[in-house]
Amino acid sequence: MRENLPERMEHGGRVRWHRTRERGELIDFSANVNPYPPDIPWTPDPSVLKDYPDDRYEALKEAIGSTFGRDAAEITVGNGSVELIRAFCSAVLDDGDAACIRPPTFAEYEMAARLAGARCTADESGAAVRFLCNPNNPTGRLCTRPEVLGLLAETAEGGGYLFVDEAFIELADPRESVVVLSHENLFVLRSLTKSFTVPGIRFGYGFGTPELIERVETVRLPWTVNAFAEAFAIEAFRHYGDLERSRERIAREREWLCGRLKGLGLAYEPPSANYILMEVPMEAARLAGRLFSRGILVRDCRSFGLPRHIRVAVRTREENRQLVEALEACLS
Repeated sequence: MRENLPERMEHGGRVRWHRTRERGELIDFSANVNPYPPDIPWTPDPSVLKDYPDDRYEALKEAIGSTFGRDAAEITVGNGSVELIRAFCSAVLDDGDAACIRPPTFAEYEMAARLAGARCTADESGAAVRFLCNPNNPTGRLCTRPEVLGLLAETAEGGGYLFVDEAFIELADPRESVVVLSHENLFVLRSLTKSFTVPGIRFGYGFGTPELIERVETVRLPWTVNAFAEAFAIEAFRHYGDLERSRERIAREREWLCGRLKGLGLAYEPPSANYILMEVPMEAARLAGRLFSRGILVRDCRSFGLPRHIRVAVRTREENRQLVEALEACLS
């Protein structure tokens, strides 16, 4: 039996689990999904379930490639972005390699690196992989494209890979993306499920050189994108341009919500995406419990190493009003 197996990481988005154990409705501010997703005219076709999916996912990759101007050979797909994080680490990391991860950030980078036998460090020198979440989760900080390109140049000089997770950039500012760039030291990760508010289908995709993608595809388990997820994703990419309207509405709501949080005397990181990290005047778990009793589910950020911070998604105006009212009551 393997020793020193990492413990499972904590995540938000557990509203379904809570609903099976508690009475009443919950508003889920713990999951950072688009509150204004494009309307996708798609109805599940049960007939597609009688056959295995095409494990090469040629039609799906062509749809992605035509959206971003990339060749299908430069694209990998998976059962959510987490599967691709693990497949990437298994494909490029050896025992004892260093993975540069600067907290606070998404916990699955560390999990995937450690499962691959690597050691995690905040020192970028000599790292085989350098992880960048852009915009970062949970802080919301968005690096500019020139900043990312500078990190890529530094990483490539040392012979390592720069892993750029752009899961939320479509809801922030896609002009800062490096998704169109093909570079032998670069892997770019995306998630369709957050931007189109379909986390239940579990669909992620990534970009790299054909040589890197071939390694990732070799490690990835076969048939992990199911037929319904594949069909929805193909239709969603036909409506990819509709996300511009989502970004505009999110920006307005984010500004409104930040103004109300400031009015409550709460300090927060300058947000760029559809979520806000705020410092609170008590233990995060205590405040999260109080909010939960009022039907509000937030992300307790202790697992990020931030015991006095919570993260909240930007939702619709009425839902955001309810959050502000609950915070006011719980903090008084």
